[in-house]
Amino acid sequence: MTSPDLKANLPASADLPCSDDAPVDNEDQNWLPNLLLLLLTHLWAERMDWYFGVDMAIYHTTGVNPRVPVVPDAFLSLGVERRKGGKSRRSYVVWEEQEIVPILTLEMVSHQPGGEYDEKLAIYQRLGVLYYVIYNPEFWQRDRHQPFEVYKRVAGQYQLQMGEPLWLPEVGLGIGRCVLPDDSLEREVLSWFDEQGDRHLSAAEQERLRAEQERLRAEQEQQQRERLEAYLRSQGIDPNHLPE
Repeated sequence: MTSPDLKANLPASADLPCSDDAPVDNEDQNWLPNLLLLLLTHLWAERMDWYFGVDMAIYHTTGVNPRVPVVPDAFLSLGVERRKGGKSRRSYVVWEEQEIVPILTLEMVSHQPGGEYDEKLAIYQRLGVLYYVIYNPEFWQRDRHQPFEVYKRVAGQYQLQMGEPLWLPEVGLGIGRCVLPDDSLEREVLSWFDEQGDRHLSAAEQERLRAEQERLRAEQEQQQRERLEAYLRSQGIDPNHLPE
C-alpha cells in the first residue's frame, strides 16, 4: 500500500509514457494478446469491472523508481473500471487504480531473451501479481523451460503450476494453448477455457454454431414432414387435402 505522503509526490498518469517504446519482436507479440482481449470483450461484455492491457506500461511503487514501468505483453486487472473515468487509459498506474495490481500478466519470449524467467518474474512477484504466464513456443528448449508455463504467487513466492488448460479460480477462466478450427494457417494461439477445460468460443464461432444448429433443426423438421406425408399416402390419404 502506497503511503499518503509518497502518493502525494507521485506523478499523474498524464505525465507518464504509455509504454517503453520498444518495438515488438514479431507479429505474434501483438496478435496473440489481442486475440485474448477480443474473446474477453465478448465473454465479459456485460461486466464493467475489468481491464485487459496489451503492451502497456504498468507504473508501480515496488521497484527502484515509480517512473520506471514494467511493460508486459498483456495483463488483466479485476475490480477496476473498464474505462477509467469513461476514457481510454494511456498506461496503468497502480496508485491511481486503488492500489489494484494486475491479477495476471503475460510475457511472450522472443528471439532476444527479455528476462522473462528471472528479472520480470521477480518484478511481478514483488508487485503481487497472482498469475504469471510465460509463452515460449519457439525458444523453450534454448531456455530450458516448457513452451507454456503458469506461475502462481503462493506465500509471496511463485510456484510453477501443473495442467493445461489451467483453471484460474480467482479469475473465473482457464488459459491454455489451442489451434483455432477455422484458421487455415493452423497457428497455435492462447485462449480462454471454462472449468471443464472446453475452449470458450468467439462471437463469430457462436454465431456459426447457432446457424448450424438451426440448419439441422430445419432439416429434421423437413424429414419428419416427409415421413408423415409418405405414411399418409401409404394409407390412401392425400397430405395436401387433409380434412378440416
